[in-house]
Amino acid sequence: MEECIEEKPMNLPATRKDLMIVNMGPHHPSMHGVLRLIVTLDGEDVIDCEPILGYLHRGMEKIAENRTILQYLPYVTRWDYLATMFTEAITVNGPEQLGNIQVPKRASYIRVIMLELSRIASHLLWLGPFMADIGAQTPFFYIFRERELVYDLFEAATGMRMMHNYFRIGGIAADLPHGWIDKCLDFCDYFLTGVVEYQKLITQNPIFLERVEGVGIIGREEVINWGLSGPMLRASGIQWDLRKVDHYKCYGEFDWEVQWQKEGDALARYLVRIGEMTESIKIIQQALEGIPGGPYENLETRCFDRERNPEWNDFEYRFISKKPSPTFELPKQELYVRVEAPKGELGIFLIGDQNGFPWRWKIRPPGFINLQILPQLVKRMKLADIMTILGSIDIIMGEVDR
Repeated sequence: MEECIEEKPMNLPATRKDLMIVNMGPHHPSMHGVLRLIVTLDGEDVIDCEPILGYLHRGMEKIAENRTILQYLPYVTRWDYLATMFTEAITVNGPEQLGNIQVPKRASYIRVIMLELSRIASHLLWLGPFMADIGAQTPFFYIFRERELVYDLFEAATGMRMMHNYFRIGGIAADLPHGWIDKCLDFCDYFLTGVVEYQKLITQNPIFLERVEGVGIIGREEVINWGLSGPMLRASGIQWDLRKVDHYKCYGEFDWEVQWQKEGDALARYLVRIGEMTESIKIIQQALEGIPGGPYENLETRCFDRERNPEWNDFEYRFISKKPSPTFELPKQELYVRVEAPKGELGIFLIGDQNGFPWRWKIRPPGFINLQILPQLVKRMKLADIMTILGSIDIIMGEVDR
């Protein structure tokens, strides 16, 4: 009698149909700080992405409301710690406009030079890690070569390489040292050859173009509706630069062009930033050649201290032997000031209360507002494109979380 042996089918591997949820960050090297993304994946395709912020929140706005402007100045360089001069500029611009304080011409020129050097340093440290994110290691080492030179110039002028504490209400802390202008002009000539080198190495590279062309496209309408600013805005075909719009400092006296592209993808944002570095050099060279003489600080701002007649044993009486530092009283009004930082529009909403401390100090960081569009940009893209898109936005978590 033949036994019927039932043939069993081989065990087939069961394919998973459900989606996978992955944590990217907050200690992933390509997150540029402590950003955490909760990414929902279907294989390699991104279905959803939720950014989680707040890992670097230090209460910067509340600290500002309990400090005089001069006491708060060393804190502000910790928002965007790569473009430190801009945070200082916005911090003194607000009180200057509230108190209608005139900045001497020389100080204004020196400020422009410092701001543009800071813009170059910031764009360089965007370029290197952005290239490393998409697989090119060499530019990362190149950019540090030029950035060191910028920091050497900062160190000679301010005594600090990154956190300068250089701007003051009504001017700057110290004049430029002897020989600094020549050194800066030498740097400008050298840096222009460096930018050409970057463009040779990167711009026509087929692997680079494959990774960035057509990735993370933002349309003209969309970029306005999301309130994006800086290179994100200008890469989508809108020629909006606060240096041209507001004519703050003395930018109106220099000859330079707004850099913009119309494609709106990651490549366009790269080209805008590369172009901005060249334009910054043009501004610096014109400012160095036309820098006027005269004072570097408006000394009248020192006389803000009211005549104090302290009561017996009250708070000020205990410090009567010490010379009080000049406190600038903010008039009772409100104001929004803004500058064109490397990442976009950096603004401060400020309410004075006839007091040394601001009553309200609200920061509008460009990185925080530019980051809003990230979930929409990465949907229906590949997992590897998250790095390209996030890198092209250019965020610094210090200012995103404040």
